[in-house]
Amino acid sequence: MNHPGMLRESQTAGSLGEAYVPAPPVNLEQTGLPFFFLVELTAKILFKGGPQRQGELVDRIRLLPGVLEPVLAFMRAEHLIEVQPRTQGDPAHAAGKDFTFALTDMGRQRAIDAMARSQYAGPAPVSLQAYERQVRLQSMADVEVTREDITRVFEGVVLKPDLLDQFGAAMNSRRASFVYGPAGAGKTFIAERLIGLLEGGIYIPHAILVDGEVIQVYDPLVHTTRADTHTPHSQLERRGFSDARWVACERPVVLCGGELSLSMLDLQFDAEARYYNAPPQVKANNGLLIIDDLGRQLAEPRAIMNRWIVPMDRQVDYLSLHTGNKFRVPFDVNLVFSTNLQPSALADEAFLRRLGYKIHVGPIDASDYEGIFRQECGRLGVPFTAEGLAYVLQRHEREGRPLLACSPRDLLGQLRDQARFRSQRPEMSESLLDWAWNNYFVRN
Repeated sequence: MNHPGMLRESQTAGSLGEAYVPAPPVNLEQTGLPFFFLVELTAKILFKGGPQRQGELVDRIRLLPGVLEPVLAFMRAEHLIEVQPRTQGDPAHAAGKDFTFALTDMGRQRAIDAMARSQYAGPAPVSLQAYERQVRLQSMADVEVTREDITRVFEGVVLKPDLLDQFGAAMNSRRASFVYGPAGAGKTFIAERLIGLLEGGIYIPHAILVDGEVIQVYDPLVHTTRADTHTPHSQLERRGFSDARWVACERPVVLCGGELSLSMLDLQFDAEARYYNAPPQVKANNGLLIIDDLGRQLAEPRAIMNRWIVPMDRQVDYLSLHTGNKFRVPFDVNLVFSTNLQPSALADEAFLRRLGYKIHVGPIDASDYEGIFRQECGRLGVPFTAEGLAYVLQRHEREGRPLLACSPRDLLGQLRDQARFRSQRPEMSESLLDWAWNNYFVRN
């Protein structure tokens, strides 16, 4: 027997790989939401949006008409809403269906009272249990990375095969990785590109409901929707279509940099709107979470790293509501720490043992440096010359500056900018290379 919260495996959307498609609830019980929560959500939507037809309410609440009908029937019986008369020229009037609902005075007061508790008036949330189940079904544990996969994702990128092997194995381990090395070595670039290894789509809820509190999860700034699975809201009435409270997305990559604080890893309560935003580790579930530039945050790096001990060990995290109630959420992410500092300066041996992979991304050799230089010349429209490269390598050696992956891009970018300023063709001349070098590197 199939659980009402998912479709059978044969109904899995092919464009979403192995992800299970959450099935739409066909009655109030299957929503996992309290009846009066839905009453107040409907009242708030009508209060904010004005009178609406049933189809418009369906589109906004993202529940099938048959699920919403008992809510509307109750609200009519309790004189919270009324049916507005149709004009003769209205097509819906001729069809005799799809009434327009409006709040009564009593309904407006009910909406105002509900808004004082929470101003959330978006798609109906899903239950915490439904969220936990969906995260398990589309878990990172089912993602397998092969050498062919990582070769494809890093095609055209100049990297040593041994380094690619380390990252490929780390992605299969489901354990946190610690990527370290000097600034400009390409750590963040590599880490962000790893998301290309995570093929297949997942479903992310607009929001979840915990102890009557709404937590918004879907974030358009973080989550990329899958255009190939978009279905107009008008198709909500179709049986078998996915639960519209969930958004079909690519597996997410969330990058937290120097702005990260310990408080950001907890629920963010909006005191004015009276509902929560999920922290980055929840938004990153079933995807990749990168803690970049570790050691540059205001909080002590050891405090930030110790925050992850329980999630890394148990694959769960614990969050607290402003009421003090704590609850558990899944922690299904590939966690990557990236830093310019030495690992020993950031964490003790006990913590470092918990990390599956310690990957050093350091300076590159002359052949890789040349490969990157040639690529950047082509990208920036600067004709490559062996003489110009030799001159740059000599300056690196003479001044004891390491060969870093970022240097060709930055130097050639400065060279091009100066050539444009002089209204001349960019070229790898010693004069332009010297100008770029002296402008780019800090003099000792």
